[in-house]
Amino acid sequence: MHRTSFRAMGGPCEIHLSAPDVQTAARLAQRAIAEVMRIEQKYSRYRPDSIVSRINAAAGRKPVACDSETGALLAYADALYDASGGLFDITSGVLRKAWDFRKPQLPLAEVLEPLLALVGWRKVVVDGDGVLLGEAGMEVDFGGFGKEYAADRAASLLMDGGVMHGYVNLGGDMRFIGPQLDGGPWSIGIQDPRQVDAVIGSIPVSHGALTTSGDYERYFELDGQRYCHVLDPRDGMPVRYWRSVSVLAPVAIAAGSCSTITMLKQREGLDFLNASGLAYLAVDDEGQLSYRDI
Repeated sequence: MHRTSFRAMGGPCEIHLSAPDVQTAARLAQRAIAEVMRIEQKYSRYRPDSIVSRINAAAGRKPVACDSETGALLAYADALYDASGGLFDITSGVLRKAWDFRKPQLPLAEVLEPLLALVGWRKVVVDGDGVLLGEAGMEVDFGGFGKEYAADRAASLLMDGGVMHGYVNLGGDMRFIGPQLDGGPWSIGIQDPRQVDAVIGSIPVSHGALTTSGDYERYFELDGQRYCHVLDPRDGMPVRYWRSVSVLAPVAIAAGSCSTITMLKQREGLDFLNASGLAYLAVDDEGQLSYRDI
């Protein structure tokens, strides 16, 4: 097995794969890494030349032409909006402007309320090959599924190259290509959301994808309450009910979407998880574990 580490999408990443020799492994890994970098460059809101930045810059003024890949992702965002009852809304990223999770401080109402007025997927017009954000100041943000999409694309390229064993790990969002060389599953530890160096369990995985959403990556605590980066688009406030939600699905983009929607649905999230039919391991705000095996 060959391992290649790199950084992308704001965090450490890794490709683990089987190949007949070091040169072949390096060539395959670089092909997959190039695809991750392509997606980051195309869809990052931090890059002024990305399609996302161009769409946002034209908000309230004119539609921006999109290719078929971007159109498919916008259609997926629309499906997520419907499936979540409006909670998974890619226009809600603008709410981040009200929050600084490096400081234990709640946003002022006069800061948050104007941003809430800019949230609303139904204000986005997708017509043919163009997309228009209905109001100036609106934004779309593919961060809710971009990393998972990149993991799936990278894994697909590796499989097309003949790889049968290994995985792609983009900052903890994992897409599995196949089992270990001996046929056994990979044993993936799930981080304890309250102890950095501890795990709450391990999940055996050979195929598919495993992703985790939680309240422990970006947060602050104030007056005994934890405020995390997952924001409810209805009031702009952090969700509270789940400490972490890990989901196993056939592809990473589905696993990540399911775990995020569960976080957003809060107390009703368990019903959503069970209805999904997917395997999961979730920890609620009292530290109670819920799980489903497949």
